[in-house]
Amino acid sequence: MTPIAGSVEVRSADDMVALGRRLARLLRAGDLVLLDGPLGAGKTTLTQGIAAGLGIEGPVTSPTFVIAREHPAPPGGVGLVHVDAYRITAWDELDDLDLDAAMEQSVTVVEWGGGLAEPLAVARLEISIEPGEDDDRTVRLHGVGQRWSG
Repeated sequence: MTPIAGSVEVRSADDMVALGRRLARLLRAGDLVLLDGPLGAGKTTLTQGIAAGLGIEGPVTSPTFVIAREHPAPPGGVGLVHVDAYRITAWDELDDLDLDAAMEQSVTVVEWGGGLAEPLAVARLEISIEPGEDDDRTVRLHGVGQRWSG
């Protein structure tokens, strides 16, 4: 089996939210999603779509200054842990957040997680967002590990 991989062209913020909703249908408790891309690329917008697809209620905003936010699961659903690792410079700082305590019952999305958060899970979905002209974005998906095979 080959791991999930590919790219999607996104033309607007609404399209990014819709992509997040579609991704949420693939996600389950314990999954780790690493998001990378420059400032303003749409990482939080994609996370908002994932949250909506999981049935999370309430606002989902960038956790830049609080580092991590937990969004409780809807009845019978899966919660969301949303992390912004922009200000984190070492694994020890990320490990101090004790994310693995909540990972089993939630989907964990780490913005700016590439090169830092991989030790959180052997299997993960890595997503990079590359801005283009205007609101256009290229979203590249790469599944790592058995969970994302096939």
